[in-house]
Amino acid sequence: MRNLAARPAGSLNRVRPAARIATVKLRTGGLVAVVDDEANIRETVGFVLRKEGFPVETFADGAAAWCAFERQLPGLVVLDIVMPRLDGLELCRRLRRRSESLPILFLSSRDEELDRVLGLEIGADDYLCKPFSMRELVARVRVLFRRAAMLATPPGETETRLVAGALVLDPERYLATLGERRVALTVTEFLMLQALVRHPGHVKTRRQLMEQGYAHDAYVSDRTIDSHIKRLRRKLADADPDWDGIETVYGLGYRLREV
Repeated sequence: MRNLAARPAGSLNRVRPAARIATVKLRTGGLVAVVDDEANIRETVGFVLRKEGFPVETFADGAAAWCAFERQLPGLVVLDIVMPRLDGLELCRRLRRRSESLPILFLSSRDEELDRVLGLEIGADDYLCKPFSMRELVARVRVLFRRAAMLATPPGETETRLVAGALVLDPERYLATLGERRVALTVTEFLMLQALVRHPGHVKTRRQLMEQGYAHDAYVSDRTIDSHIKRLRRKLADADPDWDGIETVYGLGYRLREV
C-alpha cells in the first residue's frame, strides 16, 4: 500500500477533520464519498479505495458534496475539514441531522487537535492523523462498514461479549455500554478500551495501546494516546459519574481496575 508520508510534504500537510444526529436510509453497495479540496488527496484515496473494491465518488468541497447528499446519502464519508464554500464540521452537522448511523471518518493534520476533538464531539466515528498509511485507511473503512452492518442486524444468541462489572463491550458491533447507558466511542477508543478490558489489572503501555488502536503501520504520539484515554474517561463518566475504572500507572501506562 502507498503511504501518504511518502508524498511531497507541501501539499499533504493540511489534511483535516469531520463530525454526528437522525435517520435516513444509506446507499447500498458500500459507496464511499471522499470530500477534500486537495486534488492529490482525493485522487490518492479514491484510487486506493477503488482498487480495494469500493465504489467511490469524490467532491472538491463541502457544498458540492452536500448537494449530492441531499438527494441520497452515501454508505460512508471520508472528510476533510477546511474547504471552500462549506467546511467539514458544518457538513458533518448537516449529515448527522439526516442520519445517526452514517459512518464518518475524518482526516486531520497533527496540529489540528482542537478541530479533531470538536469533530468527534459533533459525531465523527473515527479519524486518522497525517501522515497515515493507505493500509490504515482501508482498514478503518472496512471496520466502519462492518460496524454499520452489525448495528443494522438484530443481536444473535452466540455473540461474545466482554464484561468488566457494569462495563460491557460487544466486539462484533464495536458497542460499549456502562450500566444501562450506551457509550458512543470511536473505533480507536473502542479498540483501546477493549485492550484494557481483556486483561483487567494488567498495565498496558502507550505503545501497546497504540498498536491496538492503530494496527496498520500507523504512528501516533504518546500525547495522542493520552488524549484518547482522556476522552474515554470523560465519555464513561458521562454514562456513570461514579465509574472510575481506568487507572493511570505513572511512568508505564494505563490499566483497568479489577472489579
